[in-house]
Amino acid sequence: MGQNGIVPGNQTDAPQALRSTLEETQFALDADSAAKRDSIVRQLADYVQPRLERLDAPLLAVVGGSTGAGKSTLVNALVGRRVSAAGVIRPTTRQPLIVCHPDDERWFSDSRILPSLARVRSDGATGESADGAAIRILATDSMPSGLALLDAPDFDSIDDGNRALAAQLLAAADLWLFVTTPARYADALPWQFLHRAAERDIEVAVVLNRVDEEARESIAADLQVMLTEAGLGDARLFEVGTVSQFDEVLPAESIERIRKHLHGLAEDAQSRRAVAARTLVGAARDLASGVDALADARARELERASAARALVAAEYAEATEQVIEATSDGRLLRDEVLGRWQDFVGTSDVFRKVEQWFSGTVDRIGRFFTGKPEPLQAVETEIEHGLHAVIIDAGESAAARAWRGIGRTEPQLRDLDTPGLATASADLSGRSAQLIREWQASLVETIQASAGGKRMRARIMSLGLNAITVALMIVVFASTGGLTGGEIAIAGGSAVVGQKLLETIFGEDAVRRLAAKAKTELNERVDRLMSEEAKRYEVLLEQLEAGSSADELRERARDVVELAESAVAVGQSDAARPSDGAGDAS
Repeated sequence: MGQNGIVPGNQTDAPQALRSTLEETQFALDADSAAKRDSIVRQLADYVQPRLERLDAPLLAVVGGSTGAGKSTLVNALVGRRVSAAGVIRPTTRQPLIVCHPDDERWFSDSRILPSLARVRSDGATGESADGAAIRILATDSMPSGLALLDAPDFDSIDDGNRALAAQLLAAADLWLFVTTPARYADALPWQFLHRAAERDIEVAVVLNRVDEEARESIAADLQVMLTEAGLGDARLFEVGTVSQFDEVLPAESIERIRKHLHGLAEDAQSRRAVAARTLVGAARDLASGVDALADARARELERASAARALVAAEYAEATEQVIEATSDGRLLRDEVLGRWQDFVGTSDVFRKVEQWFSGTVDRIGRFFTGKPEPLQAVETEIEHGLHAVIIDAGESAAARAWRGIGRTEPQLRDLDTPGLATASADLSGRSAQLIREWQASLVETIQASAGGKRMRARIMSLGLNAITVALMIVVFASTGGLTGGEIAIAGGSAVVGQKLLETIFGEDAVRRLAAKAKTELNERVDRLMSEEAKRYEVLLEQLEAGSSADELRERARDVVELAESAVAVGQSDAARPSDGAGDAS
């Protein structure tokens, strides 16, 4: 702790780190947690950070209560003149008013506390400024240096914005001056705020306003019991009698005990520090409790994202397997592909004469294929079409399954802005065609690379790279696992012709390696394509995963609590030394 209770700047990094961590953490499927996160971020900015930076800064006493409880009337009495509008029209206080000593004005007029709210300097008139979202600041010598009053809107106002603003202002208080009446002291809504005060361990003073002599004792006793049960047994209770007119300024003697209490805090640096320290540590611990609940919600959301990611990955892995199976069980050699292949290699007589045919010279093989470029191209085209159709079907099926699965397990995810995920991507057809072309090109390169000697290269040249490439594709696709009946003989025979052709050039072992390498490379290309399709879901999953982990949230919150406790401990050790300017807000 530095001079005048200022925490060194490098020690205030903890609340900023927590703020940043919270702000970058999304709760896309949990609106309540998102609202809680925003509330904690405001609490950090409005109160915890500025109080950590300056433990000895002037106290802010927020005057709050139910509609018509007489908050503004009390503020006017404490200031000694009318500075806040009071009357029967509700809500009376629409714009917050901070009343402070001139020496403290700088502390409240800049953006160190409640930075999201603008400031408007007040001349002391009760009228409100044109900017309804701003806080009016009134500096007057009638307020003691070291403490300011904030007249807040009713927290049970009929105006939603007023209620939200009242809650925000109360969360920025060092102490609460809670005003109620015999008719309103048991209302449920005020007690929600009082329970929050107990959770934050904030100092509370309760003003029971407009209480007559007959009911004073019984109502005060009942209210004290309620305060004790709420964990606020040490709250000070002040009673103010009735006045003849609602908006009349209260007599000075009726609020003398309240004034004395507030002025005593303002004038005693040690008391001020004790109030600020208690509220700061309570706010930090309460904030950490809130962050802990957010961390639990964060963990659940990350689990949901992980489950959705696993679901998508499984569906597209199945799509890859679907293509692998379709290119391994002979299905690609049905119908047109087989017909075109037969046109290319000759009539069925070829199958009866395979051994005799391949026992001839390479030249005879070359002559056999000479003059058949159109059937060869047709075979290649039919294979491309078949493979393309298999890939597209797998991609479309995976998209439909993934979207249905997410709808069953995480229906909220489908409400996020994620168009087009129920079907394959618009360019899947083009990318699939490109995959096939690139795979075929790699087969040509593999064949060329495998042609070691001049004789082998001569054979390849005589037959043509396209013919050998098509033969290799036939061999790759010619497992008979998916064929029945006559198709087995046809596909099997077709594969034999292709394989014998390749073996004549490369040898038996080399053909096996070529086919295995070609199939492995095709599988890998398909797997990459399906992985790219699955990545389309990143736009969905990133909305769940954006931000920090649950452990990081908890760690950042612990850092804030430790810093608050450390600052308070140092501040208490400084309490024995006289302050040299506690009211200086510079």
